[in-house]
Amino acid sequence: MADTASTHQVLGTTVTMPVEIQHARCFVAGFTADRAEVGRVIGDGVRPLAVRKNRTMCMLVFVDYVDGDLGPYNEFGVCFLVEDPSHPPPSRRAALRSLVGGDARALIHRLPVDGEFTLAAGRRIWGFPKTLAEFEVDHDSPTKHGRLTADGQLVVDLTVRPGIGVPDTATDTVLTAYSRLDGVLRTTPWRLTSTNNTRTRIGGATLVLGTHPIADELRSLRLGRHAWMSSSVGTVTMSFGDATVVASTEPDPPV
Repeated sequence: MADTASTHQVLGTTVTMPVEIQHARCFVAGFTADRAEVGRVIGDGVRPLAVRKNRTMCMLVFVDYVDGDLGPYNEFGVCFLVEDPSHPPPSRRAALRSLVGGDARALIHRLPVDGEFTLAAGRRIWGFPKTLAEFEVDHDSPTKHGRLTADGQLVVDLTVRPGIGVPDTATDTVLTAYSRLDGVLRTTPWRLTSTNNTRTRIGGATLVLGTHPIADELRSLRLGRHAWMSSSVGTVTMSFGDATVVASTEPDPPV
């Protein structure tokens, strides 16, 4: 007999797992960051992945969820690549292979969105650190642009220039996403089922940090002056399974 799918009640609506995203689009820029400062910010439980001496990777991503089980909404993520806590620390060469191969683990550290339902679902189901913010985003032009504000303050302004086209994929790939909310560290299986119209390049991004506390936190990480890489994806399909609690730690610092 097949297992019964798990369900969650969110604002009076039943959400059945896994949550399916039929169409999303995104652009992302990856910057190196001071590994010790990132470790201080994310706390215990996971370790930043070392891609260079004393440096790790910070990924800044704008996502437009066009069609999915949680409805349409915009999202901005501050994510850090992290080691697998169940294995010894990898060599920098192995870490770079993981980064290039797209199978690195990521801690989702900040996740502003512009929808009340996805805010409630993200926090309740997965422990994603979602907060409300305002978005001005252009996913349609060749040069992608996103501007995020919260509490009347600029958080980030990110521009990603066009890269080189790469082949479409229809590979079923399961990635591991970590999140921490209210002192609880969780892991969530994130399944990518296809990507289309992907362009990527070395560098290619311009980042302006504002006056919001999230911007101040990003400054404290000593991000590289130039992006290591940037990428945009015209269409991505994916799904999210149930989260698993890894550990309970100290409560998160306020933002």
